[in-house]
Amino acid sequence: MCRVVDLRQAVLAKNDAAAHTLRTELTARATVVVNLLSSPGSGKTALLERELLLARERAVAVAALTADLATENDALRLARSGVPVRQVLTDGLCHLEAAMLRRHLDGWLPEETRLLFVENVGNLVCPASYDLGESLRVVLASVTEGEDKPLKYPTAFGTAQLVVITKTDIAEAVGFDEAAFRAHVQQVNPGVEVVRTSARSGEGVGLLLDRALAVASGARTHTPVMAARQPHGHPDVPDHEHEHSHGPDHDHGHDHVHPHPHPDEHPALPQTR
Repeated sequence: MCRVVDLRQAVLAKNDAAAHTLRTELTARATVVVNLLSSPGSGKTALLERELLLARERAVAVAALTADLATENDALRLARSGVPVRQVLTDGLCHLEAAMLRRHLDGWLPEETRLLFVENVGNLVCPASYDLGESLRVVLASVTEGEDKPLKYPTAFGTAQLVVITKTDIAEAVGFDEAAFRAHVQQVNPGVEVVRTSARSGEGVGLLLDRALAVASGARTHTPVMAARQPHGHPDVPDHEHEHSHGPDHDHGHDHVHPHPHPDEHPALPQTR
């Protein structure tokens, strides 16, 4: 008799267990993880840089870990905020996993960190399947990506606890239909909050920080219908959506820690409304 083993489910189940352990440990030390997912070029690094600067102005203890297949460009940008930043290079892996994240946090994350922003690999497919032990999952989409993005990537948008529209300063120029986008988001994730932001104009800067601080203070987060239906807390993603084939114990990535620049090396933020 042949026994069929679903390796994908086994890998995800192992990741869920690691994520649960990490979430429990970080919650015990009052650290909230914010997992940022988006396509490449959505503007999440620019927005995160503004949010980190604002957090520093407000004396909020934050840190950021950013993941990319190659280059340290994003970490160098985020390090200008003056907060602890670590770059993880995944060497081709299209997402982060909970065990990988934990290994990169060990010995690096300051004990007093209240918020840890994780900028996941630019990809709306693979990262959506992996719980990182986050307390807030945020999916970002720029106005240049099209109103049907939520319908094309229902797993990512369907498991979000907050959806952020970026680059709103050029929405009119590119003909972005915001009403249609919001309708599509609600179609795959009823009740999730959708906010507008522009790192360039300053619109909505601080909203991401405010929502994360609310979670840190005990506020309840949105429960996506898609996530609630899954037995292991992860979406049931078809096999073809996984862009890699590695064993459950395979590890990718190496990291680089960036020094904090002098406090006066970054510009002041404009007031937000």
